[in-house]
Amino acid sequence: MQSETLSIFTTAAYALLGDAICHRTACSRGQVQSHDFPDGERYHRLVASIEGRDAALVGGTITDRDTLELYDLGWSLVEAGARSLTLVIPYFGYSTMERAVHPGDVVMAKSRAHLLSSIPAASCGNRVVLLDLHSEGLPYYFDAQVRPVHLYAKPIIMSAARRIAGQDFVIASTDAGRAKWVESLANDLGVDAAFVYKRRLDERHTQVSGVSARVEGKKVVIYDDMIRTGTSLMKAAEAYRNAGATQIVAIATHGLFPDDSLDKLKASGLLSRIICTDSHPRAMELQNGFLEIETIAGLLAEYLLQPVSKL
Repeated sequence: MQSETLSIFTTAAYALLGDAICHRTACSRGQVQSHDFPDGERYHRLVASIEGRDAALVGGTITDRDTLELYDLGWSLVEAGARSLTLVIPYFGYSTMERAVHPGDVVMAKSRAHLLSSIPAASCGNRVVLLDLHSEGLPYYFDAQVRPVHLYAKPIIMSAARRIAGQDFVIASTDAGRAKWVESLANDLGVDAAFVYKRRLDERHTQVSGVSARVEGKKVVIYDDMIRTGTSLMKAAEAYRNAGATQIVAIATHGLFPDDSLDKLKASGLLSRIICTDSHPRAMELQNGFLEIETIAGLLAEYLLQPVSKL
């Protein structure tokens, strides 16, 4: 796309990220007027014409309300004559329910993907851009009329790890489930990889039983795609500390930190700092000396400006 024909719109929660993308692309900033009626119904209005232009809409599915705002604005952009529509979803929620475990389970990730796929197709097509998904299979939940694109924040993660830990450190995971991602990071960084062994006690509790690599006397950088409450992160950090790590830092793409989760992570004394991206607005709200933010605006801007003839 060309910056002259691309307009960047956002949901309310992603206004700052949208501004940062525009700053890096010189694209026009699409304006939306929104407010709530007394009964809770929402009002949206596209302020300027989008007819014949490419539209990128930035918004995460951080709540059901935000998901519906993303859907409503995407639908409106196509109805208003956008030439193409790109849904940029830095954080795609519902990854806890990305598959059915028990009979009757509602696979929310699939139903939400179908909802967003039902936005009418623009004349030159629709696509959805997703970032560091918790499950690699999620793009396949989108219908055929939408082209899913899975971007990776690996360059941002690697740069942050080098900046904070230098050249000599161990890149580690919270469990074996992230081992493949961590091994890839370790190969590109030229450092050793480690992960913890876990034994499941019941449906809610696990116990760390060992560490896969020697970390004694080393700095350890724990990578995970997402930090929620941080319980698994603290258990892993404790295991690495007990194995002799001298300093432990956590890096994640998505930082959710509900309630007082970040305060508990800091109070544990296990981590010297946490670094995550601005893919989730909650991390932006909480950033401080302990929680540092790396922006994904450049990564998204670079992708959006790639020349395409048809989505």
